[in-house]
Amino acid sequence: MELKNKRLTDDVFYAQREEALAQWPTGKDVDMEEGIAFHKALPDSKCFSKKLLAAKAKGKTLVQPRAGVALIKEHIELLTYLQDKGGADLLPTTIDSYTRLNRFENAQRGIEESIASGKSMLNGFPAVNHGVYGCRQIVDSLDTPVQIRHGTPDARLLSEIAYTGGYSSNEGGGISYNIPYAKNADLTTTIRHWQYVDRLTGIYEEAGVSINREPFGPLTGTLVPPSISHSVAIIESLLAAEQGVKNITVGYGQCGNLVQDIAAIQTLQALTDEYLQQYGYHDVQVTTVLHQWMGGFPQDEARAFAVISWGATIAALSKATKVIVKTPHEAIGIPTMEANAQGLRCTKQMISMLDDQTFTSANLETEKEIISKEVHCIVDKCFELGEGDLAVGTVRAFEAGVLDIPFAPSRANAGKLLPARDNEGAIRIFDPGKLPFTPDLLDFHKGKIAERAAAEGRAASFQMVIDDVYAISKGRLVGRPHAE
Repeated sequence: MELKNKRLTDDVFYAQREEALAQWPTGKDVDMEEGIAFHKALPDSKCFSKKLLAAKAKGKTLVQPRAGVALIKEHIELLTYLQDKGGADLLPTTIDSYTRLNRFENAQRGIEESIASGKSMLNGFPAVNHGVYGCRQIVDSLDTPVQIRHGTPDARLLSEIAYTGGYSSNEGGGISYNIPYAKNADLTTTIRHWQYVDRLTGIYEEAGVSINREPFGPLTGTLVPPSISHSVAIIESLLAAEQGVKNITVGYGQCGNLVQDIAAIQTLQALTDEYLQQYGYHDVQVTTVLHQWMGGFPQDEARAFAVISWGATIAALSKATKVIVKTPHEAIGIPTMEANAQGLRCTKQMISMLDDQTFTSANLETEKEIISKEVHCIVDKCFELGEGDLAVGTVRAFEAGVLDIPFAPSRANAGKLLPARDNEGAIRIFDPGKLPFTPDLLDFHKGKIAERAAAEGRAASFQMVIDDVYAISKGRLVGRPHAE
């Protein structure tokens, strides 16, 4: 099937559906009509999109952790603890790595080993193996909406099971769950697979069930320039809207500079709305999510709480609709549920204290203008390369290096773009690769990198990039040479 940004016909969708549901035996339990009825019987308090829209209307920021273990009973205990003791407003089900790769036989062995050992032997919840009724046990046991969070290039079966099981939000997309996660996954194929997921979401929407979709904002982590992650989020939003998705949460990974991070969240909302309106998707509701620091964390818990608090501050001052919360155990490994709840309570406390405060400055407006200009350069070029078709243009943009995600493992990604921090810690472009920026934008970035180089008494070089990657874990934002 030729890739086009066109709504899938029923014939195409249902032909794919037979293939998708046959990937694992639990697919036979998927009944879309029965799943729609299950959703309609749930209270509004368990609907992800309704809770997000209510928070946006009030200017409130909701908190959500990451969490997932192998067995149903233990997963319910973990989420219940985060709900009751951590005060989570929204809950996740982080999916295990085997399921993300559709290696369901390995996931099944992980379940069996977890039962035998009495502890989780998987790094998440194998939703496909537990099936529709396993998912429903989780949804029924909680008072809070639940989202699946994963990293799956082909999430068709996972989405079918999760939706029928009562999950009302699904993170990911054909770009954001390919380029940052996979080396050899074909981009055209993953976009097609996520068109299926979005069409499935649209069918639920048409039946009166609102399911939230959330492109994965941080991509490869903390040195991704805002315009790059924004462009991917906007593209995935437009692709989803074409398939009938009506509720979208666009995300951004905290980079560390106060002004740039606030500008990023605010422009992300505005630009996504702008492009959806421009291309005729007038009834799509957009919210935002800030991901707290996605890079290296200090091992010392007290210092880790400072990083968490900084992320909470950005979320509150930018008025993000929700924030994905980190834990004081980030540098160590999978956190205990107690540490996970501590991260939530720390974040909620900071948001509460900043609830009535706003942040304005001339620098903020300048930063918003720069981000907006860059996004227009990239997204408009994708449309141009696709001769009006965004799906085609996106594939061609990656082939040409016009859209380039730093540090991504995918062979579809040019990998020429290199970011580095400026003298105030904002993310700038050290090497633009083939980005389609105007000369004035390129000069802006070059000047910012030169300012830092002069302040540090060294030539601008790739060493700056390396230093910045490790800076936070060493207690700083900017990777200064010889810093204490």
